[in-house]
Amino acid sequence: MTLVAENLEGLAGNAARDLEDATAHEILSWAAESFGERFVVTASMADGLLSHVAGEAVPGVTVLFLDTGYHFAETLGTRDAVAATYPVDVQTVTHPLRVPEHEAEYGRLYQIDPDLCCAIRKVWPLDRALRPYDAWASGVRRAESPARADTPVVGWDVKRRKVKVNPLATWTDEQVDQYVAEHGILVNPLRQIGYASIGCAPCTRPVGAGEHPRAGRWSGSAKSECGLHG
Repeated sequence: MTLVAENLEGLAGNAARDLEDATAHEILSWAAESFGERFVVTASMADGLLSHVAGEAVPGVTVLFLDTGYHFAETLGTRDAVAATYPVDVQTVTHPLRVPEHEAEYGRLYQIDPDLCCAIRKVWPLDRALRPYDAWASGVRRAESPARADTPVVGWDVKRRKVKVNPLATWTDEQVDQYVAEHGILVNPLRQIGYASIGCAPCTRPVGAGEHPRAGRWSGSAKSECGLHG
């Protein structure tokens, strides 16, 4: 049964307070127990960290991967490796228009209007894919950027009217590195050549020494977020 939005928003607020000091596994377990099949995980496949944690906490959980059509081959390979290795059900979300059709109609939007490109190739397909669910999880962490510094472990997705679960929100970069090393987590090969944050190929570059990890996204513009998380 779908809970009404008011109940969901109240539930999210209580959980944000009660689960602030919980482990990622505990947060994911709470979400699965609270929402059952109406809970889903999303993953960018920059690595398999969230998929691994989710698979341990909720074996068989659905993991949505958003394929914009502009991803690096390495990202698609990471998705395939995660699907073959971890106990999760990876499902790929795409836009109905393939890239050649998209560019024939709109041009190369990533060059002329990256916000609109993200809206069409990312936000709209994810909005559609999330419709059957009451709650969704992401791998957003507070340490990733100043814009994400206040990310709650459980929040309210105002736009979609859903509970948003961020089980890794409190993890530092050091904690991520430690978990990856201890568990042999699958990592996108692009990480080895300086790609600290990995998005679509036309809009992502490696970062230099001393640069912020997300400096390689939409480099040279004021854009810092794709719109999926706010």
